[in-house]
Amino acid sequence: MREFFKGFRMFGQGLGILLRSPKLLLIGALPAVLTMLLLFGGIVALAFWIDDLALLLTPFADDWAEGWRTTVRVAIGVAVFGAVLAICLIGFTAITLAVGGPFYEHIAEKVEDDLGGVPGAVDLSFWRLLGMGLKDGLSLVLRSLMFTIPLMIAGFIPVIGQTVVPVLLALVTAWFLALELIAVPFYRRGMDLKRRRLLLRERRALALGLGLPASLLSLIPFAVLIVMPVGFVGGVLVAREVLGADQPHPAA
Repeated sequence: MREFFKGFRMFGQGLGILLRSPKLLLIGALPAVLTMLLLFGGIVALAFWIDDLALLLTPFADDWAEGWRTTVRVAIGVAVFGAVLAICLIGFTAITLAVGGPFYEHIAEKVEDDLGGVPGAVDLSFWRLLGMGLKDGLSLVLRSLMFTIPLMIAGFIPVIGQTVVPVLLALVTAWFLALELIAVPFYRRGMDLKRRRLLLRERRALALGLGLPASLLSLIPFAVLIVMPVGFVGGVLVAREVLGADQPHPAA
């Protein structure tokens, strides 16, 4: 719990840093705005077509009694919509990082310079950041599906599906979100997703302390515009905690 609350405090410290530098907050919000507009359109379209999708997924219920048929299709629709929201949250960070890579590298550089800098930092171009962000984001989304799909199915289990499953889904989302939020400091040290995942696994509670408030607050409409830049700054602090403030990249 001490590690979890340390990660939680670092998320709060990220907010404090950005409030003292509103320019960085604005820079961090721009990629989030673009990504939010893109995904919001997709979610609206899903909500509009969710009834047809539920019909498509439940042909076996066509001959059931009307009450059971409606109950099953509503449950399927809710489960699919909830799973898509969880995936969108993880994918949102991946897309935001890919689109706003240079913005977040600039923020990370400013924050880390104020904290003592990074020995032997890697200079990353826009296209390299974009490529790494898309590749790692896709990998994390696919990995998250290995957990969200079984949890979506488990959501139909009475009692457990309405109590335990939402908690597990929140923790899974927080874990993968944390992996995204700390990406830029690792990129600046020449470290890939595999290395990031292995190191953060040793400090899992710290990662959840960062990812859980970020993921829950992102569910509030438009709060994500502030939560994302705050989360990325908190990710810088968590990365420095995990790596050590003076950790150079491997080629240094």
